[in-house]
Amino acid sequence: MKKPLPPPDMAELLAEIADGGPQRVFDLFVSGRPVDDKGRYLHWDQMRHRKPPEGLTLKEWWVSTAASRANNSRTLPFAGTDGEPFRFTNIDRIQELVHRIDQQASGRIETDDIVANVGSRNRYLVSSLVEEAITSSLLEGAATTRRVAKELLRTHREPRDKGERMILNNYLAMRKAREMAGADELLTSDHVLELHRIVTEGTLDESESGRLQEPGEGRVVVEWDHAEVLHVPPPAEALPARLEQFCAFANGDVGEGFLHPVVRAILLHFWMGYDHPFADGNGRTARALFYWSMLRSGYWLAQYISISAILRKALGEYVLSYLYSETDSNDVTYFVIHQLEVLELAIEELRTYLGRRVSEISEVERLLRGVPGLNHRQLAVIGEALRDPDAYFTIAGHERVHRVAYQSARTDLLGLQDLGVFRRVQSGKKFEFWPIDGLSDRLRALGAESQ
Repeated sequence: MKKPLPPPDMAELLAEIADGGPQRVFDLFVSGRPVDDKGRYLHWDQMRHRKPPEGLTLKEWWVSTAASRANNSRTLPFAGTDGEPFRFTNIDRIQELVHRIDQQASGRIETDDIVANVGSRNRYLVSSLVEEAITSSLLEGAATTRRVAKELLRTHREPRDKGERMILNNYLAMRKAREMAGADELLTSDHVLELHRIVTEGTLDESESGRLQEPGEGRVVVEWDHAEVLHVPPPAEALPARLEQFCAFANGDVGEGFLHPVVRAILLHFWMGYDHPFADGNGRTARALFYWSMLRSGYWLAQYISISAILRKALGEYVLSYLYSETDSNDVTYFVIHQLEVLELAIEELRTYLGRRVSEISEVERLLRGVPGLNHRQLAVIGEALRDPDAYFTIAGHERVHRVAYQSARTDLLGLQDLGVFRRVQSGKKFEFWPIDGLSDRLRALGAESQ
């Protein structure tokens, strides 16, 4: 990936445009908009490949756009490595996105009763935390399969390698962030360091886990494919003070005026990634803090979504949103827009998932209507197997997810085996229960037999 070309020097552009007279400069300053005619917040590296509006040169278009952004932006209480503060422009697109997220993530959504009110609520929560733990780890290079990762978290076995350890750590960090939000305490430096310690336990040297990088150490940089340096974070000497500022911002010290809590959560994500204060695990810590901030502000649905799953599909856009912000006078608007769109996509994926689950549960109930002896836990297992043919279940995992005694979990799964809908496979010292091929046909046959 190549770093985006930064905008031309504004002083040089103004000197060039001034040849047209002061009225021309004035007209550019008062007629510009922060977005193009399609509502896009373009960086110079994007704009320079597009045709300017009629009557403007490319450079004039940039001057009028940049002037409008500067006039409508607010200064944020943290600065870049150049000493200049970050700034943010609250354009219509951002207001539209946060409005929709307000509606969807803090209130009720269609079929949300399947998450909030049914006895299987904990199961959905565990599944969501598992998904974020897996995708966040894969985003940062963990090498394992999703199937193995799910088995690891379901059964509570010890991780076999660094990739599995990263996934387990991410799961524990997400759970910790949720607990912190529920306690409704102010964020402190110790909280941030504790989250980092959880994220990196067993994957980073113990002397570096849970602490900031220190002066005299080789400062981490952000690279692309271990070949190109994309970002050099602030020096280690500045990190303690910056972390205190970070916590104050997280707790509500956002400067003058109102800053929407979703935007604040996104800026915490940006800030932690920008400062890169740890030897490793910066991105995972940043995402855990984003979830903490969202939950603390009342966006309960955040605990059921996975932003990392969306980021992993378009990693280049995620990186570019950082680079656009850094190369354009510390304008974080690019990152805010990107993350709001990611968040909306993640919520939409959850809505789709919930709708599919409702249909699947209805289908299971229809297929198994009249089959005697099946309890709600067994129905839940069958429903998940219908959704994911690669899913398998263990007694220990079933016991933990449904919070039942070992004997009840064993009876549930052996009962499904006896019905001929699952097959039992020995793996080491434990048994795994896999859905049979042709599960739907077998369920239809059972339904017909019971009538």
